[in-house]
Amino acid sequence: MRIVRNFVMRTLKRRSKVQPSAFVHVSSHIAKDLVAEEYVFVGKNCEIGPQVRLGRYTMLASAVSIIGQDHVHSDPNVPIQFSGRPAQSETVIGRDVWIGRNAIIMRGLIIGDGAIVGAGSVVTRNVPAREVWAGVPARKLRDRFMDPADEAAHRAMVAGPILEPRFAQPQT
Repeated sequence: MRIVRNFVMRTLKRRSKVQPSAFVHVSSHIAKDLVAEEYVFVGKNCEIGPQVRLGRYTMLASAVSIIGQDHVHSDPNVPIQFSGRPAQSETVIGRDVWIGRNAIIMRGLIIGDGAIVGAGSVVTRNVPAREVWAGVPARKLRDRFMDPADEAAHRAMVAGPILEPRFAQPQT
């Protein structure tokens, strides 16, 4: 069912750079040039502007927005509404990134592999790989992995071959 839905989305909405294994909820407003690698998940009501790249296994919860760089606002003689738009920068969200509900990511940033952004955060700076950030504005809370061996295993996983999906077993 997912494959058929994704085929229709790719064909009708002309999103040829979204991998067939990716899921983008139909209620989300996504620019046509979105690049989404394998097994990306984009939840309900997300707003993703132009020039965004999502790495494999990345998850965006509901109502995540990747916005900004919309208007020139430096000329005091021209209303912002009529001032035009600056050149747009690419936003790169790495592999295995988790972005919580209602987070706002300002356009033109880089969020590194394995990073986690807390719900409701406003990200105004680049987020290094494997760090947990949250707040308004978002700031580093901690590293995702405390053990260097875990960090090395994660680096190998995101750089390695695509993993086949499997459901997580309930924890006891």
